[in-house]
Amino acid sequence: MIWCVEDDESIRDIVLYALNSAGFETKGFEDGLSCWEELKKEKPDLIVLDVMLPGMDGIELLTKIKESVEYNNIPVILATAKGQEYDRIHGLDLGADDYIVKPFSIMEMVSRVKAVLRRSQPQQISKLLKVDGLVVNLDEHTVFVDGNRIQLTYKEFELLRMFLSHPGMVYTREQLFSQVWNLDYMGDSRTLDSHIRTLRKKLGDYGKMIVTVRSVGYRWEVYHDE
Repeated sequence: MIWCVEDDESIRDIVLYALNSAGFETKGFEDGLSCWEELKKEKPDLIVLDVMLPGMDGIELLTKIKESVEYNNIPVILATAKGQEYDRIHGLDLGADDYIVKPFSIMEMVSRVKAVLRRSQPQQISKLLKVDGLVVNLDEHTVFVDGNRIQLTYKEFELLRMFLSHPGMVYTREQLFSQVWNLDYMGDSRTLDSHIRTLRKKLGDYGKMIVTVRSVGYRWEVYHDE
């Protein structure tokens, strides 16, 4: 939802129409006070805010938004007239995310809205590791094989996470001991081999992708189409 706070009805209508055409939901306000009151009911994704407004002007509204713990993460693009350099600088100092000078190109305005949204919305970090029908959810600590959930021990899960995080990479026995067991060396212990064997069995056909590298360790095989 994009809000436009602009007292000139013709400009406001053009901005809302352009944003709607670009696929955004929109809402318009003719003054700062009505926008501030509406903020108490819902929060937009971004506000295009004119500086020169009746009553509560754009700078005052921007100040209230950025000083509020509840609203200060809402991106704001200031719309200023030529010659209002002080307002632009002051607005940026107060926390405005961008500005656009009137009269502005509608295409430029839409582009700036999209750019600010990209910057303000944190990138989604993938918490899923997938190989065909094998899905590992790192947040939920769950593993699904072809839609069926399988139960792994903590050590088995950590081994699988390491393999899928770097497919094709050979992990030495020492690396696996260090990162999964927090041990530098386990001598002649067959603990690692036993865990790998059990993990392969639980993964079914996907278990074949855990390949033994003789005299070194293990890796997750990467198959390439011919």
